[in-house]
Amino acid sequence: MINVKKATFTLFLLLFGASLLLPMTGWAQMDSATVRELLEDRDDEIKQLMGPKGTEYTQEQRDKLKDIINGIIDYRAMAEKALQRTYDTLSTDERAEFVDLFSTIIRDQSLNKLDIYRAEVKYENITVEGDSAVVKTIAQLEKVRTPVTYQMKYEKQNKQWVVTDMIIDDVSTAGSYQRQFQNIIRKKGYDSLVETLRKRASKAGR
Repeated sequence: MINVKKATFTLFLLLFGASLLLPMTGWAQMDSATVRELLEDRDDEIKQLMGPKGTEYTQEQRDKLKDIINGIIDYRAMAEKALQRTYDTLSTDERAEFVDLFSTIIRDQSLNKLDIYRAEVKYENITVEGDSAVVKTIAQLEKVRTPVTYQMKYEKQNKQWVVTDMIIDDVSTAGSYQRQFQNIIRKKGYDSLVETLRKRASKAGR
């Protein structure tokens, strides 16, 4: 059975890297100093949108936050890693459905506890090598400090950075989904996994 609570908490921490959705205009901008500056600017933008604690959000504001938080995720890459060899056996339509269900569930869970997005972020290290980057951060909410590392890639076609995995307290998000999904596939088959995700997705937004 999918550990929704753990997956949800993991996605809450995505705010800490929400600023990674960075339009890039050339390879000259793909250095750690420039990336850090853009990260901090975007983090400020998100916190301004959040407003003070206790703020009541309009649906438009919630939708915008949801887009920012989830827009950085490469769902296809995470789905491919989660499904492993099963992904290669799927048709184009089946892959598209799986990625759509996967992203729908994640987007629905991402705004359950907005206060978590008020955490202060310290950027420990940013390493850029070609079209790949690793961003190491410490996210602190009240007295809780959480190390979060983002594995990223630069999409040349869309000219933006996206997250392919988040390592939170040494636990890989993509790896966690992989273990959950593979356990279901091994015991009940792929069709059972898809049916479970369909049921979850049908309740999204209710």
